[in-house]
Amino acid sequence: MSGGFAAFIIGWVIIMVVLLSIGGFFMFRKFLKRLPKEDGKSDMDWEEYYLEKSKHMWGDKEKQLLEDLVSPVPELFRDIARQKIASKIGEVALKKNRKKITQDVIIEGYIIATPKRDHKFLIKTLEQKNIDLTPYQYLFHEQT
Repeated sequence: MSGGFAAFIIGWVIIMVVLLSIGGFFMFRKFLKRLPKEDGKSDMDWEEYYLEKSKHMWGDKEKQLLEDLVSPVPELFRDIARQKIASKIGEVALKKNRKKITQDVIIEGYIIATPKRDHKFLIKTLEQKNIDLTPYQYLFHEQT
């Protein structure tokens, strides 16, 4: 076996191990989200519950705002992000006994559902739409 071929095989093995590790990581995260918690439901069960209970509350304008907010997410992960954020928005709306999802509920749910590093884009988007962020400042500071 020549040295070049051996290097190719070693490189290929390293690439395969890295790719399988990345895939395994995402599969394991999905598995953990499906594990039931103390209440008997998993995180994904709750997401589906809030989506189902609140889907009649969404208007076209609100759906478009959600689409604008999830637009920076890579297309491969956009459906998952949209589901997670929409379920959190639905949870907020149901806990506040709202009959309809409004702009303030969307913004509050989005802030709660997303990590702090994603808030820069939210702030920029809301400023472009001339939406006042003052009522939501406490939510930006609550998250660690």
